[in-house]
Amino acid sequence: MKAAIIAAGLGERLQCSGVPKPLVKVAGVSLIDHTLNGIRAAGLREVAVIVNEQAAAVAAHCAAITDLSLIIVQRTTPSSMESLFTLAPHLLDDAFLLLTVDAIVAPAAVRDFTHRSRRRADADGVLAVNTFIDDEKPLRVTCDAGGRITAIGDAAEKSPLITAGFYVFHPRIFAEIAAARAAHFTALRQFLAHLGACGYRLFGERVPKSVDVDRPEDIATAEAFIRSGYTA
Repeated sequence: MKAAIIAAGLGERLQCSGVPKPLVKVAGVSLIDHTLNGIRAAGLREVAVIVNEQAAAVAAHCAAITDLSLIIVQRTTPSSMESLFTLAPHLLDDAFLLLTVDAIVAPAAVRDFTHRSRRRADADGVLAVNTFIDDEKPLRVTCDAGGRITAIGDAAEKSPLITAGFYVFHPRIFAEIAAARAAHFTALRQFLAHLGACGYRLFGERVPKSVDVDRPEDIATAEAFIRSGYTA
């Protein structure tokens, strides 16, 4: 299994002048390094990462990493969905772990989620889900007793479960790239809803709390979370 990181955001809402979002530090560690630590904990070594063309510093930071095998793609995309599609040529061999740099989560949680996802051999996608909501626009999902996702987004508005910002996908989902573009989707959440509507087998796996870092005040929340040992 490989890993993929969407690290193409510039972080305007974080208001960190001159610092691209992946390099914003939380508890003294950059967001992208928090993400890479989760990948290391999961035992993965091959990583494809997409960074914004305007963020040469992020590419340089990744290029200096020696304990992982990184493929660095520099491209500016309009959405996380298009960032994923851009990485597709590097992710066609096997199931892959997908993360963004937005979510602060315990490395052990990424490890356990990855291991449990491997057991769902028939899954097209496994979404990490929990019930902690500290996001302006949480993506809600509904799961049946076996964990299969039965609704995503507006159709799941009464569900307590939300996505936690990391996933495992089988590369067969890339068969829907043309359809997603033809439908003019502008977000990854729309693509996920499309996969569910088309009958792809998506499952939710419960994970502990994660903190989404999008606004300046989120940094303090994430740092308190880390200081607590990823429990509070």
